[in-house]
Amino acid sequence: NFRTRKMVAARDLNSNGTLFGGRCLEWIDEEAFIFTSCQLGSEKVVTRSMSEINFLATARQGDIIEIGMGATDYGTSSITLSCVVRNMRTKEVITAVNKIVFVRVDSGGKPIPHGKIHPIDRELTHQDCLGAE
Repeated sequence: NFRTRKMVAARDLNSNGTLFGGRCLEWIDEEAFIFTSCQLGSEKVVTRSMSEINFLATARQGDIIEIGMGATDYGTSSITLSCVVRNMRTKEVITAVNKIVFVRVDSGGKPIPHGKIHPIDRELTHQDCLGAE
């Protein structure tokens, strides 16, 4: 799992003086890209889809929000993530995205296998055990 934080600035606000939903989605997509690139060891990844997104709370200028990201599934060329965005001041969940799918692609934009498996699904190796000491 991965967490990052952002400060809500004036440029991030909508006409109501609260966090613009589009800015929050931009941050989610950017963090999902970074997480996926690190997991797959490649920057050649694209957003395929995001599940339904409901905004449950908001943030105001100066608030700090936390974006939590985790892998939930690995396909042949894809990785599926989940995400939670929280307002650190109010402790409220701003939004949660249950399913964000990224796909590894070749230079022509066609899906290609990434060769990774979910860490939970792979067998522990001797090296894994040495790293845990």
